[in-house]
Amino acid sequence: MLEKTGIATEEMIMNAFPSIDRINKGPVAVIECYQNIPCNPCQTACRFNAINIGDDINNLPKLEPDNCTGCSICLSKCPGLSIMIVDGSKSQDTVLVKLPYEFLPLPGKGDTVAGLNRAGEYIADVEVLSVLNPESFDKTPIVTIEVDRKYLYDIRNIQISEQSQNNKEVL
Repeated sequence: MLEKTGIATEEMIMNAFPSIDRINKGPVAVIECYQNIPCNPCQTACRFNAINIGDDINNLPKLEPDNCTGCSICLSKCPGLSIMIVDGSKSQDTVLVKLPYEFLPLPGKGDTVAGLNRAGEYIADVEVLSVLNPESFDKTPIVTIEVDRKYLYDIRNIQISEQSQNNKEVL
């Protein structure tokens, strides 16, 4: 399916996620890098030895979830936007998800935006909790959203709706 549509299969997605026990302990990276291409910024950026590619930079990155602190540096350095951070420790009902977001306009804290799946289809409205965009992230802002736990394995992007954009313009 990946080769035809660019969308990972459910099995690929589930293999990319750490265990739910690890997710519930606190923030942890999810690396959805499925093709062997020469790339290693995630390994280079990780100060905690949580990501290993090995000697051949064509290898897929492997996450050591217990070493991952969820610091998000790897997320901001990944040129393929293949990494997100998930955190199930805050609530039984929701999870926090940090996503790379390279579109304009950027959403703002408190905005309600459309949560999208990997095919770009609407899943549910989600709230933006924060937007980080320091120079060190090299034009890859990180948007943190709060998502109903049932969408943990489905959510992969957001879209600012015209309605939320209109509300911002009024303010």
